[in-house]
Amino acid sequence: MSDHSRYISPFSTRYASPEMQFVFSEDNKFRTWRRLWIALARAEQKQGLPITDEQIAELEAHKDDINYDDAQRRERECRHDVMSHVYAYGLQCPKARGIIHLGATSCYVGDNTDVIIMKQGLEIVRRKVLNVMDQLARFADKYKALPALAYTHLQPAQLTTVGKRATLWLNELYMDFEEIEHRIDTLALLGSKGTTGTQASFVELLGGDSRKIRQIEQDIASEMGFSRVVPVSGQTYSRKMDYMVVSTLSGVAQTASKFSYDMRLLQNFKEMEEPFEASQIGSSAMPYKRNPMRCERITSLSRYVMVDTLNAAITAATQWFERTLDDSANRRIAVSEAFLGVDAILNIMMNVCDGLVVYEKVIRARVMNELPFMATENIMMDAVKRGGDRQQLHEKLRVHSQAAARVVKEEGGKNDLIDRIAADPAFMVTREEIEAILDPANFTGRSAEQVEEFLRDVIRPVLEANRALLGEKQELSV
Repeated sequence: MSDHSRYISPFSTRYASPEMQFVFSEDNKFRTWRRLWIALARAEQKQGLPITDEQIAELEAHKDDINYDDAQRRERECRHDVMSHVYAYGLQCPKARGIIHLGATSCYVGDNTDVIIMKQGLEIVRRKVLNVMDQLARFADKYKALPALAYTHLQPAQLTTVGKRATLWLNELYMDFEEIEHRIDTLALLGSKGTTGTQASFVELLGGDSRKIRQIEQDIASEMGFSRVVPVSGQTYSRKMDYMVVSTLSGVAQTASKFSYDMRLLQNFKEMEEPFEASQIGSSAMPYKRNPMRCERITSLSRYVMVDTLNAAITAATQWFERTLDDSANRRIAVSEAFLGVDAILNIMMNVCDGLVVYEKVIRARVMNELPFMATENIMMDAVKRGGDRQQLHEKLRVHSQAAARVVKEEGGKNDLIDRIAADPAFMVTREEIEAILDPANFTGRSAEQVEEFLRDVIRPVLEANRALLGEKQELSV
């Protein structure tokens, strides 16, 4: 059967990176199983079990050359993936065959591998989040003083700056980064807990010596790069761990989705655009179109990841006693695809943020069309200083503003509020004096300072501490 006649996940063909795909590959999983078996044998030998250096050396020699054919043939017979791979490993390591998986249950390799793989995936996500943060930090700094319309309810409210708005995206990414850091730091291996979490098999193997049993777990964790194991468990680690990891990924998706929605709106306003390549086709029917397809893809994939969180939540909520197997098929799909989805999202964000297009003249024109309404309080206060009556002036501004709004909305005309105010003797002001007030920079508050402070105090220390990971670029193939 050819690749074209069977389903292949779009995460493999269109979206996720080869790097993240490898993390969740069969090769990585089964190589990790073998590393865990070696770590178990080494830890058991250290506590006096009859395991020789020669046996461990034999296991080491074959830790990466997995004989898949033997494992698959055995699984067709016994219907058990772990025992099939124990069997296949034993064929390659006849001297060590008798001590592979000694005292362990299937979850020793299954669950510990899942935690190791999630950590590997989180480290990739962490690196890519940092690179998007770096791109947005540069963008925010460049445009920290460029006035732009700010919105509440998607209605023009006051002014902000293009850079200040970028810090809103960046701050959410920073929140995600902190959550990723916490999740990586607190991940714990299952360890070697046995069939129902009581370590009964290790009590048998080690004559009930609890110190030795605990030391075996610590040695395994250390060899696999972890500082701790879960304190108690049934056969599996609590599936809440999966939920917490997938929720962390959902947080990244939420941030990316908000960014992509904002960019799609800004592209509609013609204020900003995602990168658009010279030969890119926006529409099969409308050659002039420049669709925000990258950001639309971020929105789409983010929705998938956010909804996927529910899989992990329901799985954690429905486990019976020490374990059931209704988690397995779901977790196999849900956890891996959450990682693949976020990997794809961050790849696109890196591509977009590396080439954001800003149309400064359009931004200024839209600001100046709304600024007269926003400047009315300043104009009123200036007139009061000249001796005007605040209540009378407020009423006149209300009337003039509504009349100007009717011209814009009902007649499609230009905002003539300034002309109306300049012609009203109650304000005692010339058009030139009003225009001096209407400098957009006077209406952005502390936006530029806030950008500088945020970058200096919050973002740059993180980027500086991770400088070796920065500079990543992403080209999109579709």
